[in-house]
Amino acid sequence: MTPTLAALLCLGLSLGPRTHVQAGPFPKPTLWAEPGSVISWGSPVTIWCQGSLEAQEYRLDKEGSPEPWDRNNPLEPKNKARFSIPSITEHHAGRYRCHYYSSAGWSEPSDPLELVMTGAYSKPTLSALPSPVVASGGNMTLQCGSQKGYHHFVLMKEGEHQLPRTLDSQQLHSGGFQALFPVGPVNPSHRWRFTCYYYYMNTPRVWSHPSDPLEILPSGVSRKPSLLTLQGPVLAPGQSLTLQCGSDVGYDRFVLYKEGERDFLQRPGQQPQAGLSQANFTLGPVSPSHGGQYRCYGAHNLSSEWSAPSDPLNILMAGQIYDTVSLSAQPGPTVASGENVTLLCQSWWQFDTFLLTKEGAAHPPLRLRSMYGAHKYQAEFPMSPVTSAHAGTYRCYGSYSSNPHLLSFPSEPLELMVSGTLWRLQPPTHRAALHTPASHAKDYTVENLIRMGMAGLVLLFLGILLFEAQHSQRNPQDAAG
Repeated sequence: MTPTLAALLCLGLSLGPRTHVQAGPFPKPTLWAEPGSVISWGSPVTIWCQGSLEAQEYRLDKEGSPEPWDRNNPLEPKNKARFSIPSITEHHAGRYRCHYYSSAGWSEPSDPLELVMTGAYSKPTLSALPSPVVASGGNMTLQCGSQKGYHHFVLMKEGEHQLPRTLDSQQLHSGGFQALFPVGPVNPSHRWRFTCYYYYMNTPRVWSHPSDPLEILPSGVSRKPSLLTLQGPVLAPGQSLTLQCGSDVGYDRFVLYKEGERDFLQRPGQQPQAGLSQANFTLGPVSPSHGGQYRCYGAHNLSSEWSAPSDPLNILMAGQIYDTVSLSAQPGPTVASGENVTLLCQSWWQFDTFLLTKEGAAHPPLRLRSMYGAHKYQAEFPMSPVTSAHAGTYRCYGSYSSNPHLLSFPSEPLELMVSGTLWRLQPPTHRAALHTPASHAKDYTVENLIRMGMAGLVLLFLGILLFEAQHSQRNPQDAAG
């Protein structure tokens, strides 16, 4: 051991019990903003700098400014200071650091605080590709876009304290600009709610207004609810529409999602009776934009995971195409039970698809591709053999494949009437089954018709004989004269 090192060790040991030795500067302070570091234009914000109990003064520095931005005395118990901005503007946006001064001198600077002002430009759009509903554990893409050529897009997730994600903008062939943010895997352990912004390269802390918030719906495998419409699937503009999502699982809340939309509706579950839960989604008065395919999901309050989706329900808007259609029955609108009948939907105008609806039916409309024949576009809806269940009022519509949820005006209504059972000779083994009161009544009717026919023939024969007798009497008189 060298004499110098030994002397330093002795000095350190002798000073230890009585004298505080500072091994380097004071710890660097902590800097944060309340209510946050992303503030909308004109709102107040408070910047806090927390240091040591021995601090005598705090200083706030803004990057790019030659002088200290502000100086403040510490608040009791002297370990922090407050810097207030009553109304934030572009002038306040920037990168900040703080220091504090004590008897030992100035501390090292804090980590930087990025103070962002939003609301300088119009808001972008935010949508989920392919939809905001994703299976639990799946991935998706969020699209932030604008019609103007801003340099960068920013994606922020609600409740997340990590730095926002930033991507360069990409120009589309349509002339707009976008950035695609991959997201996932999505799990139901917390809420997935996002907003996005954009900014110019030369002002990276001055952002646009936020997009409308977009929430991602992680769906699971629990039993799917049912979705039905209380008015029927075909509506005219101005009508009211109520979609009912229900389940016997006892879900506490339901959401309704329309394919292609960026958002969904949420309603608390009601219990009309024990073990059942449902929610009504009232839409309307409806317009063409309500046409589309809907699904609903259910969830319990203690879980962020939603059920499997309901079966899809198509809502169709009539009266959106002015070309007319007609509906007829072949061989006719009155048919005996057991016979065959075909409903023929036709138009002089070219439709891609024809739809057939029955008034009061619970099932969705029948769809058939249009075929060209006899100088018309048409579709044949066969019904065979006909039963009493087929009786009712029918209408048909035309639609285009480019927008299958928008329909033409309806055809004139067609009333299909189904008469009693068609009379057929039955094998002997089945005759006993036909001898019911109703079948006896049909037998008597046929027999009466036969008797009346025979009586008519007899009267006709007697009439002919009478005519011939009268004619024969006149001939001798003519000869005598």
